[in-house]
Amino acid sequence: MSFRNDNILSLAGQDITNKSEADIRSIFYEVLNKGMHGVCFSPYLEEQEPGYLITEEQIRRKIEIIRPYTKWIRSFSCTEGNEMIPRIAKEYGLKTMVGAWLGENQAINEEEISNVIQIAKDGYADLVAVGNEVLYREDLTEDELLEFIKRVKNELPGIAVGYVDAYYEFCNRPAVTEACDIIFANCYPFWEGCSINYSLLYMKDMYNRALKAGNGKKMIITETGWPNRGTSIGDAEPSFINAIRNFINTQNWSTEDNIDIFYFSAFDEMWKMDDEGDVGAYWGLWDKDGNLKYSK
Repeated sequence: MSFRNDNILSLAGQDITNKSEADIRSIFYEVLNKGMHGVCFSPYLEEQEPGYLITEEQIRRKIEIIRPYTKWIRSFSCTEGNEMIPRIAKEYGLKTMVGAWLGENQAINEEEISNVIQIAKDGYADLVAVGNEVLYREDLTEDELLEFIKRVKNELPGIAVGYVDAYYEFCNRPAVTEACDIIFANCYPFWEGCSINYSLLYMKDMYNRALKAGNGKKMIITETGWPNRGTSIGDAEPSFINAIRNFINTQNWSTEDNIDIFYFSAFDEMWKMDDEGDVGAYWGLWDKDGNLKYSK
């Protein structure tokens, strides 16, 4: 099988593989202006991290930046001010995927679950995610996670509920896959050391593996992206051009094959370096100050 057809960067059928950096930046801007299905959204400022109280003003300021470019936003938590994100997003005409962040602290877990249920009952959640990569992090057992999913589904019979994790978890954990109304899979060729040249083909394989595990359930890619700075992982190299190429490939695939994708991420987040190393802070389409990074 040739990789070429799956990795050509194109816009309206134009092969741009050999275009200059300036031309590719220009094409990025055209693709962005067409609009994304969705984007992952955290409103933290440079000096903030989870544990800080987020204000309504900073949420509004950052939503106003991304609003022209996306139909959906995905939030990750329903505490510490994050619970305001879905309501504010709805005011701006956006659809919402609302996440309850689960971890090792059971008191916080209960608050997250209670809040996500109330947010959805108030009409501010179009999709609900119960937990994000808690199995990958080993913060909860599978049985504990399944109980949280069951509780939320029982409270929200009219809303699609799922769990977010790496694509392969849905292949390896059939009970979790069965419990989800929709498969919410994170697909990151970068973190698996894949070269940008083959990253789209690799992401399609990730998608299809989780889709098959779902046995007919709807599948959404809840995170994918590429950092523009930091240390390489295997053949995956962070750079401005590779980040642009990944974005163009992802958005064109999303449009051409009608794949729902939440791009990661809206903004650079400095605090993520503590968990993910030097690449952690540089996944945003906008920098930490809200400036678009890749425009012409």
